[in-house]
Amino acid sequence: MELFLKTLLEGLGLGALLTLVCAIGIRRGAVSMVHLYEPAVQDRCVSLGLTTKDKIKRNALLFKLLCLPGYIAYVLVSVYAVNGARGFWPGFWQLFVILSMMNLIDRFLIDDFWVGRTKAWVIPGTEDLMPYIPAEVKRRKWLAGTLGMVVIAAALAGIMTLCL
Repeated sequence: MELFLKTLLEGLGLGALLTLVCAIGIRRGAVSMVHLYEPAVQDRCVSLGLTTKDKIKRNALLFKLLCLPGYIAYVLVSVYAVNGARGFWPGFWQLFVILSMMNLIDRFLIDDFWVGRTKAWVIPGTEDLMPYIPAEVKRRKWLAGTLGMVVIAAALAGIMTLCL
C-alpha cells in the first residue's frame, strides 16, 4: 500500500510538472502555446498576425524535444531508481499509475478547468472558435490518453526489463 501511495504522489508530481510547463508556456500569452490548439485556431492566429506557421511548428517541435524526454526521464527515475522496480509487471503498473495520474490532471485540471473555464488560454480574436477543446477532441484525448498510457507504460517497462 505504501508503494501505491508513493506512486500516486509521483503521478501528482508529473502532473504538476505538466502544469508548470503549461504555465511557463502561456506566461506571455496563450498564443505561445497555440501549437496545442486545433488547426482552425492556429490558422486564425496566423491570419491575425499573432504568430506564423513556422513559429507554431518550431514551438511544437521544442515542446516535443524538451518535454517528452523530461516526462519519460521523470517516470523512469521514479519507478526504477527511486522505487527500485525490477521486471516487467512491477515497472509496468507503476509507470501506468504515474502516467495515468498525469493524464487525469491533463484532462480535468488543464483541459476542463484551466482551458475550458478560465480566461488564461483565451487568444484575442479567436473567441468565436471556443470551446478550444471541442467535445469530439475531448473524446479522442480521453481514448488516446488512456490507451496511450497503457502502450507507453508497456513499452518503457519492456525496454527497462531488457536493460536491467
